[in-house]
Amino acid sequence: MAVIKVQHLSKKYRIYDRPWDKLRELLGFGSAKTHREFWALDDISFGLEPGQTLGIIGQNGSGKSTLLQILAGIMAQSRGDCFVAGKVAALLELGSGFNQEFTGRENVFMNGAILGMDTQEMEKRFDHIAAFAEIGSFMDQPVKTYSSGMFMRLAFAVAVNVDPDILLVDEALAVGDLIFQHRCMHRMNQLRDSGKTIVLVTHDLDAVTKFCDRAILLDGGRLLEDGKPDMVVQKYRALIFERERQ
Repeated sequence: MAVIKVQHLSKKYRIYDRPWDKLRELLGFGSAKTHREFWALDDISFGLEPGQTLGIIGQNGSGKSTLLQILAGIMAQSRGDCFVAGKVAALLELGSGFNQEFTGRENVFMNGAILGMDTQEMEKRFDHIAAFAEIGSFMDQPVKTYSSGMFMRLAFAVAVNVDPDILLVDEALAVGDLIFQHRCMHRMNQLRDSGKTIVLVTHDLDAVTKFCDRAILLDGGRLLEDGKPDMVVQKYRALIFERERQ
């Protein structure tokens, strides 16, 4: 049974040249349409079984992050269906889900509560999270004082230690140092081997071929290729080469 099922998924944004145009349209001033439509995703369909690892690749602006945000439930699609079964932990844009004024410790417990875990359960996991993040006394400082690397260390530590059924990762590993990247990949391998489903958005094509058992290529909001990582990466490289040549 699929844990993720996406059917004819599309996401439309309205693009306004000036802020006043949006206000004028909302208030109904004039009959002319003042926006342009931009389809970030256009008729995307795929499914994932438990334990699969999916890499999503494509150029900037191809719809990768938009798709991940819809899977995470923080953005609604314009058309189509998106079914996600199980507990989802998401590492999206830097700082997503964290309150800047709270300490690292407070944010750990808040994120646990969002994922349906009570204080007692999070207390059992806290030492593992702190050891994984390795940010020392900064755990009790407001996260607005954190560097981008510290921020991502804590976010990743929480995401991989709350026993998710599905882990969504959007370019998160690019922020950490080499040692932490190895630690993250080791933990993600453990999750994969234990039957968790992982969706990874990245520009690191080597990571896709080594870690994932399936990949999809998005281009201009459309699904261009779906299959074995080597094949999909080869298609992407050929696409980029042809565009550079032109």
